[in-house]
Order: sequence, then C-alpha cells, then structure tokens
Amino acid sequence: MVDSTTERLGHRLPVKKLFAASVGNALEWFDWTIYATFSIYFASEFFPKGNEALALINTFATYALAFFFRPLGGMLLGRFADVRGRKPAMLLTIVLMAGGSVAIGLLPTFDQVGWLAPILLLLARVAQGLSLGGEISNASAYLGEIAPPARRGRYSAFFYISTGSAVLIASILGFVLARTMSKADLTAYGWRIPFLLGGVLGIIGLWLRRSLAETEIFEEKKSTARRVERPLRTTLREHPRAVGQLVGFSMLSTLCYYTFFSALTSFAVKTRKADDVDVFLALSIATALFIALQYPMGALSDRFGRKPQLLVWSAATAILIVPLSTLVRPGLPGLLVVFCVGLCLYTALTSIAPAIMSELFPTELRGVGIGAWYNLTVALFGGTAPLVLTALSDAGLSTLFFWYVAAGAVIAFFVIRTLPETKGSDLR
Repeated sequence: MVDSTTERLGHRLPVKKLFAASVGNALEWFDWTIYATFSIYFASEFFPKGNEALALINTFATYALAFFFRPLGGMLLGRFADVRGRKPAMLLTIVLMAGGSVAIGLLPTFDQVGWLAPILLLLARVAQGLSLGGEISNASAYLGEIAPPARRGRYSAFFYISTGSAVLIASILGFVLARTMSKADLTAYGWRIPFLLGGVLGIIGLWLRRSLAETEIFEEKKSTARRVERPLRTTLREHPRAVGQLVGFSMLSTLCYYTFFSALTSFAVKTRKADDVDVFLALSIATALFIALQYPMGALSDRFGRKPQLLVWSAATAILIVPLSTLVRPGLPGLLVVFCVGLCLYTALTSIAPAIMSELFPTELRGVGIGAWYNLTVALFGGTAPLVLTALSDAGLSTLFFWYVAAGAVIAFFVIRTLPETKGSDLR
C-alpha cells in the first residue's frame, strides 16, 4: 500500500509518463474514429457506385471484419508484453496503427483499381485491428502497474483522457472539414486528410514513448510469465470468474463506445436527416465534457470504490438509452442532450477501465488475459455495432438497436454485482 507519509505530503502525478503511456491509445482511437466518422464520404470511393446504402454497409462490414483481428492482436501482443515487456509491445502497436492509417490515406479508389481497392482497405484495417488489440491491453496494464494502489483510479483516468482527446480532435476535424469543404471535395479527397494526419501523430507517439521505463512489477514477474504454458487456456482454467466478469462489463462498454462515438454519427445524418455540422458540433462538445470528467471520476473511485460507479452507469444506461434515441433528429439541442448524457454516464466506466481490468488478472497473465478476452468481446459487440445499426435503419427497424443496448446494460448490471471491491488493493 502507499506510504502514509507520502499521502500526507501529497502525491505528484508523473504527467509526462502518463501521457506517454496513453498517447498510443490516442492514436489508435483517432484512426479508428475517423474511419467511422468519415465513412459517409469515402464509402462510395472503395465500392461500386450507384447504391450509397450498400456501399456504406460494405464499408462498415470491413470495419467489423477488422475487429475480429483484435483478439488475435490482443493475444499475440499481450503475450509478447507479458514475456518481453510492456514498453516494446507499446512501441510495436503504435507503428502498426500509424502505418495502417497512412496506407488508407494513400489508397487508390475503386474507379482506379477495381476490387483491389476494398481488398487493400481491408488489409490496412487488419493491421490496425491487430495493433489496437495489443495497445489497449498493454497500455492498460502499464498504467495499472505504475500506479500507487490508492491512486490507481486517477492514473487510469489518463487512458480515456487520451482517447477522448483523440476522438475530440477527430470530431473537430470533421466539423471543420464539413464547414470548409463541399461534400464533393470531401468525397473526392478531403477524407484522406485525417488518415495522413494519423501518420504524423504516430511519429509524435514514438518520440514520447521512447523514454518510458519498464514497470517494476513486470520485471519481478517476467520469469514467472515465461514459464506459463498455454497462457490463454490458463486464464480460463485458473481465472474463469475474472474472464466472465471482464466479458460482462466490456460488452456494455463497447456498445456504449461504438454507439456514441461511431454509429450515431452516420445514423443521425443518413437515417434521421440531421445536419452533419450539427452532429459533429454536438459530438465535439460532449467529448470535451467526457474528457473533463475522466480524472474526477477516477478520483471518486479511489475514494468510494469501483463497484458503485459501475452499477450506476449500467442501471442508468439501461433506463435511458431508448428514450435518448428518440432525440436523434434534426436540430442541435436534441443532439446535444443525446451525446452529453450518454457520454457523461459512460465516464463512470472509462475513467477506471485500466484499473478494473488490471485488478482482474495476475501480472504474468495480465497482457494476454485483457488482450484476448476484452478484444473478443469488442469484436462481437463493438465492431458490429455500426453495421447492425445501419442494416436495421435501412430496414426501418432502428429502434431495435437501442433496445439491444439496453439489454446489454441489464446483463452488465448483474455481472458487475459479482465484482469484488478492489480500490486500494495491491496488484497480484
């Protein structure tokens, strides 16, 4: 536990280290978000023209397929991190993601190379899927392992401060481009700008991470990790309860993330006929609020516990998600309510996600345990969210999607009730 004298004198956050650890996650989510956000402009560039709805569905199908490489990336890069170290794994993930982003920004269109265009798009997304699968587990483990036990919630908050900042940049970029460029120009070349910017962010991320030190607990446990055989099977055999709990609350987490940060953007514009500028502005304002609440919510969990926060989040989401969906329509006020309420509730989980996940598994299995099972859950429920919402909307059944999210929230509530309270505990 943290020394009481240190607590009385005050604790100084290692802000530079926290941002360096989180910057890769920022890049990952910047690239992931701009794909979903700008898909309404580039969908027809990679698939045959003539049916915009089908092109958008095919684009989201590519988005969903890439998610199924996340568990593989989480398993391989998580194991790599458990054996070789968190730092080298985090450097590798940022290179993969930045490379995929630049590749998408430079890809030829369907008119230029035919069906080779969507194939190349899928390959770039596969690289990003592998990268993101490893980044989340390894950055979460790193933040959890460097944090003093009594401040793990505060340290964890930086994970989604970086994520929110990246999404905010993507949203503002969408807002600016929508205001300054015609839809014809955005479709022709404007959508490439954010992907190329992702490459620049990757260079910055590599520079920041180069000076990170390995975590002390990894150094102590690395010999134990190397002796583990069949690590994925070991997580199921020795920690089945932790695996089930991780899947349970991650299901709702990923549905919330991809509903508010990805699926609602195209749904509001294409299905509910909202103005794209209003959508980007509402999302940008809500995301700024989302970022601002991360640290206070992390500190709240260090004081009152993780479990109460998670119970409030899941219960409120179950009750409010369907009524909120009725406000997705033309006009800024309704859109602001939807995005602000949804994302403010979501901070109860995001502010402490690395802490909760790190506390579920021992150090020698932390990377692979989080990486494989968290990313499998995201692939099943998050990667398919924009596709499901788009397909249901095209069939005139969009309301069913929001009942689906509400059902996920009910399941998560009962799973969270089985979690032990872990605030202030030492990592295993």
